[in-house]
Amino acid sequence: MDFSKVTILCIGDVMLDRFIYGSVQRISPEAPVPVLQLNDKKEMLGGAGNVTNNILSLGGKAILIGLIGQDEYAVNIKNLTQAQNITDHYLVKSQYRPTICKSRFIAANQQVIRADEESLIPLHHEEVSQLLQSIDEAISKVNAIIISDYGKGVCHPIVMKHTMQQAKLHHIPVFVDPKSSDFSLYQYATCVTPNTKEASTAVQHPLNNDQDFEQAGEALLNATQGQAILITRSEKGMTLIERGKPATTIPSRAREVFDVSGAGDTVIATLTLAYAAGYDLTEAMHIANAAAGVVVAKAGTSTTTIAEVLNELKAQDPRSFSETISPSLLHPNQLLEQVKLWKKQKLVVGFTNGCFDIIHPGHIALLKNARAQCDRLIVALNTDRSIKALKGEQRPINDLTSRSQVMAAIRYVDAVVAFDEDTPFNLIHLFKPEILVKGADYQNKEVVGRDIVEQNGGKVILAELQEGFSTTNIIDKIASS
Repeated sequence: MDFSKVTILCIGDVMLDRFIYGSVQRISPEAPVPVLQLNDKKEMLGGAGNVTNNILSLGGKAILIGLIGQDEYAVNIKNLTQAQNITDHYLVKSQYRPTICKSRFIAANQQVIRADEESLIPLHHEEVSQLLQSIDEAISKVNAIIISDYGKGVCHPIVMKHTMQQAKLHHIPVFVDPKSSDFSLYQYATCVTPNTKEASTAVQHPLNNDQDFEQAGEALLNATQGQAILITRSEKGMTLIERGKPATTIPSRAREVFDVSGAGDTVIATLTLAYAAGYDLTEAMHIANAAAGVVVAKAGTSTTTIAEVLNELKAQDPRSFSETISPSLLHPNQLLEQVKLWKKQKLVVGFTNGCFDIIHPGHIALLKNARAQCDRLIVALNTDRSIKALKGEQRPINDLTSRSQVMAAIRYVDAVVAFDEDTPFNLIHLFKPEILVKGADYQNKEVVGRDIVEQNGGKVILAELQEGFSTTNIIDKIASS
């Protein structure tokens, strides 16, 4: 999974999420309510801002469009966007409404009360005009659009209609996290993602079983005239209804739920990123389901990373953890997140590299030896260009995609990455493995990256080679036969 080339336009209700922590030791003498003794507070971007945070934490790029007031909370939101590196945003400063703020008061990891500061008056025509202008300026820069509707005003019918028209004109998919029970507001959206309560309210009857969810999805799909409806069902998973296809329901993994704040933001962000990156809706649903499973186990308005999502996918069902979800060749930055997790888990990370053009028993022996020295083994493959520079224009026999697929299928290998330089020095410097393995035909002083590994307390291992096997010999035998 690599979302680094995906840019998402996020349009919706931007708010400030405040978490105020304390302890309750007594009941107020003034009224039968607990007295919260405050000791800490935290502020985060909420609503559409949290969707944007989720996009960035998963490696994507984001443009944010929303409304803020002219108050202290607006200043806090601007500061948070800078801190989160949300440099591309259109935050319309309104003179007609305050900045939305949700304050959650928490004791013993439980919310005691939530206080909301907001105005629900309809948008002023000046606000609508500025939002439309922002959409027109941003839309040519993006691969997909997210509508994050919290029912606070930004998702005005005129704004929605204009967004859908521009998306159609530019052939851009639109994903909606809805609040309105009138799904015609989201007409022609690629996918709308109501939760159980939102779907039930929209169809005006309770949803008790899979059949109810599927029928509700069909009704909502007719209302939107779009491509799909994805109903999120909390601990019961998700149900996807795509036009012209059978409904698909997937379960959630049983786990302790710590906080559901912002889980819907994570779902819409991950689903949209995955779809824009080339996954189909069913694959994107599996990825989004895993991402939601990660964030509900965290406190507060949380985000997740690709490494966490990949781990959750494996935990949910290792047998169906397919090549389409876990591609064989990882981006270095993506793998770095995984390496950090491994090290946090006190796992010893090993590293080896090579062309591995035509896999033979000598390669397998080397990989087996390397994996025996560590808990997780990274294999770095030369790119096709670097192999040609080293071996000549007739090499490689197998391209990088083929070589990475074969390498990832070998049970001794935990991750595959590629390097285009003559040596893997930059990757070794990035990952800082504890074990560096090369063939015994190298002298210790010749091993690239030896200094980095040893300076960090690791060691270099020169593995014995299995005689009689080499890619060059195999090529010569084929040529002479």
